[in-house]
Amino acid sequence: MSEYKKRPSVSVIIPVHNEAMNIGELLDQINSIKKSDWEIVVIDDGSNDDSASIARGKGACVVLHPYCIGNGAAIKSGLRKVKGDIVVMMDGDGQHSPEDIPRLLKEMDSYDMVVGARDWSSQSGFMRAVGNKIYNIFAGYVAKIKIPDLTSGFRAVKRKIAVRYIYMLPNTFSYPTTLTLSFMRAGHRVGFVPITTRARKGESKIHIIRDGVRFFLIISRIATVFSPFRVFLPISGILFLFGVAYYLYWLIVAHRFTNMALLLILLSVIIFLMGLISEQIAQLRYEKTEDTE
Repeated sequence: MSEYKKRPSVSVIIPVHNEAMNIGELLDQINSIKKSDWEIVVIDDGSNDDSASIARGKGACVVLHPYCIGNGAAIKSGLRKVKGDIVVMMDGDGQHSPEDIPRLLKEMDSYDMVVGARDWSSQSGFMRAVGNKIYNIFAGYVAKIKIPDLTSGFRAVKRKIAVRYIYMLPNTFSYPTTLTLSFMRAGHRVGFVPITTRARKGESKIHIIRDGVRFFLIISRIATVFSPFRVFLPISGILFLFGVAYYLYWLIVAHRFTNMALLLILLSVIIFLMGLISEQIAQLRYEKTEDTE
């Protein structure tokens, strides 16, 4: 039998950090629906409980991080380890239902990545739901397409494409954001399947203030990386309009041209030129990913 035929058709990556109370039940549910040519890889991100031993006992392949590097780093380790043509990523806290995996896989003939989009009732608290909604709107503006759920960690993706973007993924919880916008910016087909998540057991590792600020900074950075002109052009236009308005005001009132008007207009031109340069750099970045196999 050829090496190609020995490769699994689907690989499931589950990053965990101190999820001993959840991982066993989750793996039991996956084992009850998985096919014989699936592989399950658990990335233990420096847990100090029995997460790794429980996962091994359930038949999963376990990759150990010697210390906690981050949820995104665990996903990157998983992408380097697995061999399946299609990779399913899901959290190890029990919120994602393995019964939804076949629904994601069913859409993979039409898409390069399928994201499990959580409904409003699945959001952990009102403030987090509002925050995710704002992120979705901002990301939709950058990507020029409606994004129902930007931060969902439950998704199926074609491995051959996903590995091209490993070097761009952060080590934190924000890897779904980067991966989604990377695919969209490069013109890959991204679909969304509605899902309902379950309440997690144990304490959430995401903190609303600390990680909220981090997500905002990451999305701002991602916007300038993936579609910089969508950010620089509005700022340049606003400054230019303010400069012209300021000039006209003082021309009418005092019949003179002010230094502030000149500064605003020059600043708008500089930001516009920065946007042009950033757009070219972003294009070179994506040409690099296309060359990576």
